[in-house]
Amino acid sequence: MQTTSKNVSTNQQGPHERLAEVVRRHIDCPDRSPLQSDSRDAYARLEAARAGRPLVLDAFCGTGQSTATLALRHPQHLVVGIDQSAHRLGKHVPGNAANYLLLQARCEDIWRLLAADRQRLDYHYIFYPNPWPKSAQFQRRVHGHPGFPLLARLGGRLELRSNWRLYVEEFALAMQLTGHTGRVSAVPGDTPATTLFEAKYRRSGHDLWRFEVNLS
Repeated sequence: MQTTSKNVSTNQQGPHERLAEVVRRHIDCPDRSPLQSDSRDAYARLEAARAGRPLVLDAFCGTGQSTATLALRHPQHLVVGIDQSAHRLGKHVPGNAANYLLLQARCEDIWRLLAADRQRLDYHYIFYPNPWPKSAQFQRRVHGHPGFPLLARLGGRLELRSNWRLYVEEFALAMQLTGHTGRVSAVPGDTPATTLFEAKYRRSGHDLWRFEVNLS
């Protein structure tokens, strides 16, 4: 990974002009795309490891550094890090906690399986997802994806972080369309870095932003 990072460059002047249209369509028409073949196996591993414990999800966890850190923060929970990339997960350095699990799966598939089983989360973290900054890439962003409405159904306290303020503001607007109002704020400069990306962005002098909401 590079030691410095450029600021996000976008051709948008503000929130995406089709944000409300896309999110409302996804609310009205739930995601019915095929699940990936490995997703049900990954979900079975989650259920087997849970053993009745409350659940924390670390979505798009990358190398799983954040998952190991969150496991120390939530010692009574099972903390599950999910990422689609075997390459990123293969770089994981095991942490000191025993209460976490890393899964190679598509996050949206795990969200769907949890929601189908009427499972609820205590906490849900989405740290520094790919911003897909071009306007034409809007539906690749978490809040532009058909699976976005599932976040509200899963409940819990949700926190999103990004080094692109517009992404966080769009996410907040999208969440309002599901009936939940949260808070956008700066990540304090003295907050310990939770992910490798967060550490790199701090070294690069980026402002970091977060959205927090209680979905319970």
